[in-house]
Amino acid sequence: MIKTVIFDMDGVIVDTEPVHHHAYNEHFTQLNIDVSPEMYSSFTGNSTKNIFERLKAQFNLDEEVNALVETKRKLFNDAFDSKEDLYLLDGVEDLIKDLYSNGMQLVLASSSATVTINRVFNRFGLYKYFTHIVSGEDFPKSKPHPAIFLKAAELSQTPVENCIVIEDSTNGIMAAKAACIYCIGYDSFHSKMQDYSLADMVIKDFKELSFERIKGLK
Repeated sequence: MIKTVIFDMDGVIVDTEPVHHHAYNEHFTQLNIDVSPEMYSSFTGNSTKNIFERLKAQFNLDEEVNALVETKRKLFNDAFDSKEDLYLLDGVEDLIKDLYSNGMQLVLASSSATVTINRVFNRFGLYKYFTHIVSGEDFPKSKPHPAIFLKAAELSQTPVENCIVIEDSTNGIMAAKAACIYCIGYDSFHSKMQDYSLADMVIKDFKELSFERIKGLK
């Protein structure tokens, strides 16, 4: 029986990708580098630190990784705070409330930085539903490495066979499967160029999920 649901955040709970896209591209312009759409799509599920480690190596950037991360984060925060049309994804709030009210433990495991997670959770009042929040910035390797999901399961004190992960990215799904956790792939129009073939179940709408359906998954 499933006892803990581990949620990704970007592309699952909220779509901050347009804000990230704006911030990254503004930064790429400042750095005078040309990042192809294919390379950008491969970043999905990676931490900002890991992304800039790749970019520094690829483009021989002079700036230190931490400085690059801080610049991008400031650009993101400025855009996030000024963006009024930012909402939770359709149906996810109802699912979160359904799971929570029926005693299911909820954990967040996001590649986003803690400061970004806090911005989203404060804006939408999500803290009360989640027992633990795990940020990818606390791990040396990003998804598809399984460390973030293994840590989420450990914090929840739930064996991996009694957890599920809800993910929208290729890297996130690979990480869940590497952690031996059942994975539901959320294939929405927000998630571009992602591979769901390794997911145990694929949904296109959160209305396809409920406490009753999730608790019996194996």
